[in-house]
Amino acid sequence: MSTTGEQAAVDGGAPVGRDLSPGVVVLSKVVGGVSLTVGTLLAATALAGYAAGAWVSPEALSPGLLGAAMAGVAPALLTVGRARVWEEVRSLVLPLATVLVGLFAVSLLNGGSLRAAKGGPLFLVLFSLGWVATLGALALGAVGCLVAQYRVRARPAETGRRVPAAPLPGWSKPPLAVLGSGWLGIGAGLLAFPAFWGPLVPWTVNRADAQGLGVWALALGVGVLASLVEDDLTRLRPALVAVPSVALAAAVVLAVHAPQVDWASGPGASLVALLVGLLVTGASGRWLLTRASRPADG
Repeated sequence: MSTTGEQAAVDGGAPVGRDLSPGVVVLSKVVGGVSLTVGTLLAATALAGYAAGAWVSPEALSPGLLGAAMAGVAPALLTVGRARVWEEVRSLVLPLATVLVGLFAVSLLNGGSLRAAKGGPLFLVLFSLGWVATLGALALGAVGCLVAQYRVRARPAETGRRVPAAPLPGWSKPPLAVLGSGWLGIGAGLLAFPAFWGPLVPWTVNRADAQGLGVWALALGVGVLASLVEDDLTRLRPALVAVPSVALAAAVVLAVHAPQVDWASGPGASLVALLVGLLVTGASGRWLLTRASRPADG
């Protein structure tokens, strides 16, 4: 029995798609290292009850969640170099570019809230300056890497049409569509209309917090919906590492700051459902991929 180009990728043959640009690999490793360091710092200080973000926040929870998301996605970013084609990592790298460009824009739009503008402890003032400078450089690099990546010509499938090696089960697509749309909608609302959507967040946030959280929610929505477009578990390996890790890291920060959250409200219940959805998506996706990767009997 002959194999398609995609199945050959599972069996060790040449995968179908665009060769992965070295720039994307370097960007992912750099961002992975920065995210692990800065994210751990923000999450750890939030767990200790201190708001140590780049901008002034009314509570420690929001910068803690930003840090949890950064630390949670870092291990997946450090595995990008193992991929052989762009299509195996784009469901992770496209959300990454969304976060870098989005957080840089949010930092500039809320420049008056930055620690450098408000003053305070020297470490936090310098941290805010480094935050903006680093985000600017990484955002510019992400845009450049994506442009270079899409200039790489794709290798055609042997049959002229790509056949997924491990397509998503039909039953998984409606829940994924709902989950991705939920994160995307919340993120777009917080980012574009923070004055309206910010008060709906089940803890106290300011404009910068609302938009920063909105960027991450938007990126999660992009990643989940991208998995539907890929429709192939063999192209989702890094994303399947990132999704549950981000959810677990965020859950730890939320658990420590549980008294600050209005869990009985609609937004509080929705947040729980969306985080559980990420955990279930990651766990079930990895289980299905493991099953699909097993050699067929006989």
